[in-house]
Amino acid sequence: MPINITMPALSPTMEEGNLAKWLVKEGDQVSAGDVIAEIETDKATMEVEAVDEGTVGKIVVPAGTAGVKVNELIAVLLEDGEDASAIDTSGGAAAPAPAAAEAPAAAAPAPAASAPAAPAGPAPVAADGARIFASPLARRLAKLNSLDLNALTGTGPHGRIVKRDIEAAIAAGTGKAAPAAAAEAPKAAAAPAAGPSADQVLKLFDEDSYELVPHDGMRKTIAKRLTESKQTIPHFYVSVDVELDALLALRAQLNGAAATDKDGKPAYKLSVNDMTIKALALALRDVPDANVSWTDENMVMHKHADVGVAVAIPGGLITPIIRSAEQKPLSVISNEMKDLGKRAKERKLKPEEYQGGTTAVSNMGMMGVKDFSAVVNPPHATILAVGAGEKLPVVKNDALAIATVMTVTLSTDHRCVDGALGAELLAAFKGYIENPMSMLV
Repeated sequence: MPINITMPALSPTMEEGNLAKWLVKEGDQVSAGDVIAEIETDKATMEVEAVDEGTVGKIVVPAGTAGVKVNELIAVLLEDGEDASAIDTSGGAAAPAPAAAEAPAAAAPAPAASAPAAPAGPAPVAADGARIFASPLARRLAKLNSLDLNALTGTGPHGRIVKRDIEAAIAAGTGKAAPAAAAEAPKAAAAPAAGPSADQVLKLFDEDSYELVPHDGMRKTIAKRLTESKQTIPHFYVSVDVELDALLALRAQLNGAAATDKDGKPAYKLSVNDMTIKALALALRDVPDANVSWTDENMVMHKHADVGVAVAIPGGLITPIIRSAEQKPLSVISNEMKDLGKRAKERKLKPEEYQGGTTAVSNMGMMGVKDFSAVVNPPHATILAVGAGEKLPVVKNDALAIATVMTVTLSTDHRCVDGALGAELLAAFKGYIENPMSMLV
């Protein structure tokens, strides 16, 4: 039976993508795990792997097509012994066999692993809310045979459940029947209030005074997530000034001591941002009650400080993550950040490199911004907005002096990080920035 290949959901928030490139053509043989296409999401360009083996029978959506919805049919794979005549050219689905149409309804056999295609439906999720990775064909066959994907172990690429896993479960009589309640779709959450319509805005301006630029997927996603964040998260803000002179001096010393390769390139080059990431991670280690995420049922207490760092890219921004930053030397954080930042701007990050995290840093200091407040990005409960360092008069030991001062503002989700806890976290952060040698021990 022909196997439908559909637009995959490459991230939990993905609703559509652009089919940038096909890496196979009709007639090519593919195996499970082969890269067959490149998909541009709102955040990155991702490679798509085949989850079954066969021959590419039909490419339904051509390369360069934008706005392809998740689960929309994009190609059809033929199994051994099948040819293109088995494909319905109107939609790419398997054509029904004539004998099946003639068979009386009462004599119809129970669904089996080779049953005709049925709608794949949305990607299934496990009991804990995590997505179950299964091929569209495997999802259809599991539904037709009343199997619970939670009870199956995938043998496909990256543990994906594929056709052979369903066939094995049917043959062995394993795979618990999915409870009836699981078939009921959850009620959709209330949509955020809509913005003004185009007509309402455009009637305020002369027709020759503007041009219309359609929103791309990234801008739509940013707008949706930030609107939901501000509407559903009670934000609380705490600001503090920190002195940078000791940190700048240590940074210069460490960069000067970096080993060089045969071409004279240093092994690392620390930035103030690298040291800010480390200081925030250590502060979260020291104040673990602030290293949390909110759910309606539980407080999620994180064991490591995974620090996301906002990176501006054309059309928006993305937040690659330095995992377990509290455990990593500054040189490692610096080199990881350079690699992630470069690939972020090339839209080459993998979903696991920008999804999740426990906090974030947004640094606009290099743009000359003195201070600002950032919007919390769920599942984070905090985000640190970092301003520019500037020389200011300060009082030290009752005498006037000059110091390089930087203003930082911590935005918190007040449901789980209240004002006192946020102040404690900032105090710990300030301690590491003003006594930077403590970040090296």
